[in-house]
Amino acid sequence: MRVSRLVVLVVLFSVAAFAETPLTFTYTTIKVAGAQSTAIYGINNAGAMVGSYVDGSGVRHGFALSGKKVKKIDDPKGTDTYCFGINKAGAIVGYYSTSSHVAQAFLFAKGKFTDIGPSGSSGSQALAINDQGDINGNFADSKGSHGFLLKGGIYKTLDVPGAEETLGGGINNAGLMTEVWLDSSFSSESSLYNGKTYKTINVPGEPNSDAAAINGLGDIVYSWEGTGDTYGGALRHAGKVYKFHVPKGDRTFGYGINDHNVIVGAFTDDNGVLSGFSATY
Repeated sequence: MRVSRLVVLVVLFSVAAFAETPLTFTYTTIKVAGAQSTAIYGINNAGAMVGSYVDGSGVRHGFALSGKKVKKIDDPKGTDTYCFGINKAGAIVGYYSTSSHVAQAFLFAKGKFTDIGPSGSSGSQALAINDQGDINGNFADSKGSHGFLLKGGIYKTLDVPGAEETLGGGINNAGLMTEVWLDSSFSSESSLYNGKTYKTINVPGEPNSDAAAINGLGDIVYSWEGTGDTYGGALRHAGKVYKFHVPKGDRTFGYGINDHNVIVGAFTDDNGVLSGFSATY
């Protein structure tokens, strides 16, 4: 780990998500100084964020952002580190690529990296961690891709009924989880899992819905893909779904959310350059 240069923060004008929605989102662009691309994947209730960036030499790094200080977080056992989730204690989850180019989930806590994932898996990703230390992720084996819950040192395999593949998602402090899965057409759909049953929670009208983080209020942030090569973010709030795009952005992706009405994610500009963002609502 090393402390990098400060990020560049550019505040954008507050705009409504779409004309048909009453919510207003205020956006801030986040870029790691000198990076070719930046993405923000997670945020905790203290406002600390995690993500991944590609430096000026084309090397990918994981990082944590607190205030304006960027701390590089690269798992020493591999390359291409992605940091996806962070809890109140500062524990971070994500994955890195092994020397065999296999995804390996990790937990970074108290300055130590630990590989995680169900025994016998051929690849794994850790996507979210709550304040109790419970982790939502995914893994692959000879039967395909599955979600997993790691709680109290015990792994539980999660397969959405009827899914071709289950890809994992977010988890809040009450243990509610989102799970993205592929249907028979290999379009992505999303479900809310309460530990017993799965409820489909797709973005209305869009053929692909990827639910990501869920906060303590049950608000959920998404990425969605529509017809005609269209991409956007969405927020499920108080029983309604609101689509949003970063102003002047081409494609918007929603990834993280906390209990203080802050969303994080990434967007591309007209030149295809990826930048991170945060948005309040």
